[in-house]
Amino acid sequence: MKQRALTLSALACALALTACQRAPAPAPKAEQAAVAPADAAATTKPEAVAANDNLNAVLWMQASAEYRAAATTVYRAAADKLGVALAEKNWDALVPDERGNAATGLKPAVIMDVDETVLDNSPYQARLVRDGKAYDEVSWDAWVAEKKAKAVPGVVEFAKAAAAKGVTILYLSNRAVHLKDATIANLKAVGMPVKDDSVFLGLGTLLDGCEQNGSEKNCRRQLAGQQYRVLMQFGDQLGDFVQVVANTPEGRTQLLDEYGDWFGERWWMLPNPSYGSWEPATFNNDWSQPLEARRAAKRAALDVAP
Repeated sequence: MKQRALTLSALACALALTACQRAPAPAPKAEQAAVAPADAAATTKPEAVAANDNLNAVLWMQASAEYRAAATTVYRAAADKLGVALAEKNWDALVPDERGNAATGLKPAVIMDVDETVLDNSPYQARLVRDGKAYDEVSWDAWVAEKKAKAVPGVVEFAKAAAAKGVTILYLSNRAVHLKDATIANLKAVGMPVKDDSVFLGLGTLLDGCEQNGSEKNCRRQLAGQQYRVLMQFGDQLGDFVQVVANTPEGRTQLLDEYGDWFGERWWMLPNPSYGSWEPATFNNDWSQPLEARRAAKRAALDVAP
């Protein structure tokens, strides 16, 4: 899915630049999927039935008209703002710390995350639900190699309209760089404009002088900003827009408060209830905990009506 992030060993050997990842392997975009064991429907003990945390989320993304309406709404609204962004010479969707250079005179571009922003990987998530499994790199790489992901509703129409206005589409993904060819082939298959291979900025893309922290995208956003005036960013995770320094509920809320005015103008968020860094933020980002301990922490984070 949204990436796929390289494991610590792969990054250490190949890149020697990323921070430590959790074990087992991180899920899409290094923002892990939460897939519990399959529903134990055959058991005679109700208390032994394991709730699959991802069942309703994946079902909603695949079966509900509401999901399609939400995604289409985002892209249609963004298309309406695109002309304004192009006309305003000082319009920039990179935060000042990531801009690093003047945007004046640079070619216009929009940055798009790939997984659950451009490509819909819910069939992969559904496969995990069916089989009672969790995300792992091997199954994820195999899914990417199939090149069967469909487009998120509304994205192709937006991207084609942007390209017609001379705007380059940049795909800034936490899919690892070794998945570039399969990813580009899938993007082209669903009708997304792909200028050339350089528009794919996967995990492992380097920028001299910028030290990447795990799967954070700040270095790659800086790289994009050196060549383009970034009009808009699209994603389904907060980290798709700005670096998340403290992945805690408080830290994430602080970022939203600071940049809240950018959403619906320069930043465009797609719905994804299936996985994301919002989930481990509720249990101290500690994936080494047993499943039930993580589920207990998530339940404790609920705002329950008295």
